Amino acid sequence: MIEAELKARVRDPEDLLRRLDRRATARPEVYRDTYFDTPDGTLTSGDRELRIRTVHGGSGGVRSLLTYKEPRVDEASASKPEHETHIDVPAAMQVILGGLGYLPAVAFEKRCRNYVLEERGRQLLATVVRIPEIEGTFVEVETLTTEEDLQAALGDVRAVLGTLGIAEDDLTTEPYTAAVAARRQG
Repeated sequence: MIEAELKARVRDPEDLLRRLDRRATARPEVYRDTYFDTPDGTLTSGDRELRIRTVHGGSGGVRSLLTYKEPRVDEASASKPEHETHIDVPAAMQVILGGLGYLPAVAFEKRCRNYVLEERGRQLLATVVRIPEIEGTFVEVETLTTEEDLQAALGDVRAVLGTLGIAEDDLTTEPYTAAVAARRQG
C-alpha cells in the first residue's frame, strides 16, 4: 500500500484545531522517532526511511513500530510505499539494526494530535504536528491507497486540506529529519 500524504505549514493553528475538533475527536500522542541509515547515508540519499517509533498516549498506552518507507512515488508529495510492524522491544530492534549495519542517524520528538476522518469516501488521518526543535506547526493528511489510485487520493487529500484552511502554497515536502538536522547544525 502507498501512503498518499500531503504536509503543510499551518498559518493559524487555533483555526485548524477548531475545524478539526468539529469533525472528530483528537487523540493526543507523543512520538519518539529514531531514524537509521548506513554510515555512508545510503537510505537517505535513496529517499528511503528506516525508523523505530515509540508512541506514548492515546488509547494504546505505549507502543513501538518499525517502519520502512520506499522512495517517493510522487515528487510533489510525501507519498511513499510504507511497510510497518509492531515491535515489543525497541532496544532489541536497535541492536538488530546495528548488527545489520544501520546506525541511528537522527532522533527527535513529535507532539501530535491525530484525527481520524471519513471524508470523500476515504478514511483519512489528519495529524497536527509540533516538533520542539522546529518553529511552527504542521499538518499532515494521509490515506492508504494503491499506485493506480494515488492521484485521485492526493486530490481528495488536497481538497480536505482546503476545507481545513490550508492553501496550496502552504504545502511542503521537506522531511522533518532534514529540518531537525539543519536546526542542530545551526
